[in-house]
Amino acid sequence: MTINTEMLLNWYELMWKIRRFEEGALEFFSEKLVRGSVHPYIGMEAGAVGMCATLQPDDLIITYHRGHGHCLAKGMDARLMMAELIGRENGYCRGKGGTMHIASLRHGVLGADGVVGGNLPVGIGAAYPFVLEKQPNVVLAFFGEGAVNQGTFHEALNLATVLSLPVVFVCENNYWALNTRSRTVTSGPSIANKACGYGIPGVAVDATDVMAVYQAGLSAVEHARRGEGPLLFELQTYRWTSHSAYGVKDPRPEEEVREWKAKDPIAKLGRRLLQEHLVPQSELDARRTRAFQAIEEAMAFAVQSSAPDPSQALQDIFAFAAQATV
Repeated sequence: MTINTEMLLNWYELMWKIRRFEEGALEFFSEKLVRGSVHPYIGMEAGAVGMCATLQPDDLIITYHRGHGHCLAKGMDARLMMAELIGRENGYCRGKGGTMHIASLRHGVLGADGVVGGNLPVGIGAAYPFVLEKQPNVVLAFFGEGAVNQGTFHEALNLATVLSLPVVFVCENNYWALNTRSRTVTSGPSIANKACGYGIPGVAVDATDVMAVYQAGLSAVEHARRGEGPLLFELQTYRWTSHSAYGVKDPRPEEEVREWKAKDPIAKLGRRLLQEHLVPQSELDARRTRAFQAIEEAMAFAVQSSAPDPSQALQDIFAFAAQATV
């Protein structure tokens, strides 16, 4: 698909929307409205936007603890997401999923798993019916580089390869697994290189460039859609914040953080649009303003929403055998 100016502007606006959403989530956390923690996606926005832009509406994604950006990029409503974050009745999971478990099947979002690497077997399970029913659909399975050292990563890649499943494994490598520098605990020259052990393609992409992510991602998704099996995709990115909002000291060198902030994916796309004379600065300002307004409205909507009735606490939790259908 040819990238046009309107696509680039939409990506620019969406990346700002994701960033402001995460800032809003951190504000809610500081106000003690969020139970648990928040794992911000700030600085990583091009990965979600570029990869999800390659998908069709009936394709699926499964995400991990840093998943708000993926949900927004797949088309979920920021208002209902914010309501879910603070446990309100009209959230996507009626307030029972919270920040790390937002899901919406009608958007093709299977949700997240708070266990590192725990989502990957679920992702390949979701892809298997596409093979059995000969459907041309794809699953994007997002995870962080810390999950590469879990057994589930290797089990999932192995089984996906054996069954030739249409899965693109998307590793968002931000170089720090919580507070551990990844290269000190992960062998090999790169995450993408690990694909060699399974005989599948491995691709590494500069994920500060949304166009590069989209172009490489589209090729990967079409490979899987044609029935040619899985791929391992490494998005080289960086989170601007510490691992989570919950009181963990950030061990990363300040100079390293500054260097990555200078590669801001939103600013990079904005500069390209201006340098190529595709739009004036006023258009970029308008898109940013619109994104911010959408999140301010979402935050207001969430705060004004009702908390669930305590009598509903066990609804949607258990599926009793007498009610199950085969």
